[in-house]
Amino acid sequence: MAEKKLTSYPKEKINILFLENISDVAVNRFIDTGYSNVKKLTGAVNQEELIKAIKDVHILGIRSKTQVTPEVLKAAQKLQAIGCFCIGVNQVNLDAATKHGVAVFNAPYSNTRSVAELVIAASIMLVRKIIDKNKAAHEGRWMKDASGSHELRGKTIGIIGYGNIGSQVSVLAEALGMKVLFYDAETKMPLGNATDSKTLKELLKNADVVTLHIPEIPSTENLINKTNLPYFKKGAILINYARGTVVDLNALRKFLLSDHLGGAAIDVFPVEPEKNGDQFESVLQGLPNVILTPHIGGSTQEAQMNIGEDVSNKLFNYLEKGISTGSHTLPALALPPQEGAHRILHIHQNVPGVLSQVNTLLGKHKINIVAQYLKNNDQIGYVVLDVDKSLSRNAVELLKSIKETIKVRMLY
Repeated sequence: MAEKKLTSYPKEKINILFLENISDVAVNRFIDTGYSNVKKLTGAVNQEELIKAIKDVHILGIRSKTQVTPEVLKAAQKLQAIGCFCIGVNQVNLDAATKHGVAVFNAPYSNTRSVAELVIAASIMLVRKIIDKNKAAHEGRWMKDASGSHELRGKTIGIIGYGNIGSQVSVLAEALGMKVLFYDAETKMPLGNATDSKTLKELLKNADVVTLHIPEIPSTENLINKTNLPYFKKGAILINYARGTVVDLNALRKFLLSDHLGGAAIDVFPVEPEKNGDQFESVLQGLPNVILTPHIGGSTQEAQMNIGEDVSNKLFNYLEKGISTGSHTLPALALPPQEGAHRILHIHQNVPGVLSQVNTLLGKHKINIVAQYLKNNDQIGYVVLDVDKSLSRNAVELLKSIKETIKVRMLY
């Protein structure tokens, strides 16, 4: 029996570009279902290289390094969707992607456990001063000493940002016998016995371990700085597995050297090397009881597999069914297949009267609409039309003629 054709555009002509060594789970998912034109690169590319590479690309897959700018999106005339195989989407200019009708998906939950486990592991290593003892042992010095070494049990962890990762840290920390405080710009429901701190200052004054799980936005830039570092408890630990711009590293260095802070674990930096093997420098290098890692908070095999499955599923649903659930740019639509019809996707500027134009134009040419779905956001509208098969090609050309049209695609 012949395989049912899921898309009207030949699969072998759909160009897919995966950058930054995306999991083979995603790559194989596309190849195994007939998308033979899949290209995978191990590293990120700069804007100039991406502009050249993206001209005929329909699906782009990236992680956190590749920057998708307005200039890149302008050059991407055939681009339908971007899959961010990570938890964030700040590397994509979402406003430009929305204007161009490009769906943007990510995996906001898939590596939360990996990051949360590493936060707890780093906390234990730092409060026990394992970092310094390990260094001494490698250098041939025996440091069997309990001075300054503590248990996590009974200590207080302060979580700044109580979202997907922060709440996971909360559960693990409480299981270890820690008291949990959290601070979030939005009202959040506490898990277990966690307590909501009314102010950032209140949290900093009471926490033995402070861990950051906040996005990179203007209000979080250098959130931990010379002004609020004095509020930390004497000997407290700082952990940043969030974004490189949320901590002033020069100020942190001073408070570590003065022994006001007892240690730090930093996984993200304001400027990071583009690829493995590149030179890395930080003002925190060489400081005692400091863990520096190369942005690997979510880098476990389990997390990468989960991310590969999550994002590739979203890309498949959009590419083959028109489902936009989980998109940061298109209004969310989840719709069932319609037997005996062709499905057309119409993305347009969100101005009054477009749907009326669609219906009037198709009705004038006696094109029967079997089913219709519409959803808007502030910038664009997304219409899914199921029309009679015999007239679908004509419908596509008519929809393209509407002035506010951004993109039209016949799905099947």
